[in-house]
Amino acid sequence: MKEQLTLDETVEMLRHVCDGMIASEPVLTDADRAIGDGDHGLGMQRGFKAAREKLDAGGFETIDKVFSGIGMALISSMGGASGAIFGTFFRNGGKAIAGCAAFGGAELASFLETGLEGVKSRGGAKGGDKTVIDALEPAAAAAKGKPALSEAVEAAADAAEEGKEKTRDMVATTGKARTLGERSLGHPDPGAISATLILRFMGEYLDDERL
Repeated sequence: MKEQLTLDETVEMLRHVCDGMIASEPVLTDADRAIGDGDHGLGMQRGFKAAREKLDAGGFETIDKVFSGIGMALISSMGGASGAIFGTFFRNGGKAIAGCAAFGGAELASFLETGLEGVKSRGGAKGGDKTVIDALEPAAAAAKGKPALSEAVEAAADAAEEGKEKTRDMVATTGKARTLGERSLGHPDPGAISATLILRFMGEYLDDERL
């Protein structure tokens, strides 16, 4: 079990997340075609390519700057609602762990909680509206009280997965999907899928036996 990551290890973990999100474009595109205009996958791919370039450029002095840097890269490259939401999530979450020398379970919990607060404030949605919040809210709650990063990420990812699946039974009340009304039933929210994938890719990195 990995207790915490150093600055360099955190950068490597987030590189793995970026690569995973870039490769997930087809899955996210298909999900968004069902209840949106189909551009979520390409937007996330573009955003995480920019984030990967930001990570590769280096120069990060602290862990919080890594997360905040990703947030700025997403906002500047994606545009639209998804860019604002996921960019705010990373940027605000990064601010919550300013001054932390390592990234452990407590830091993940702070990152998720403050990132979630930023998303709620930015988008105006709440739990049950069939949005990314339905994955992030249970994830943030599940990560609390778990000092080991591996345990916290696993719990958060499992909770996000469960929250994402619950969006299948929700009628969208915000965003582009709201125009579908009852037709949005049966389909998971693409933003919730993306949030779940981000946590799953963090977990994949932590599961690497070389760590």
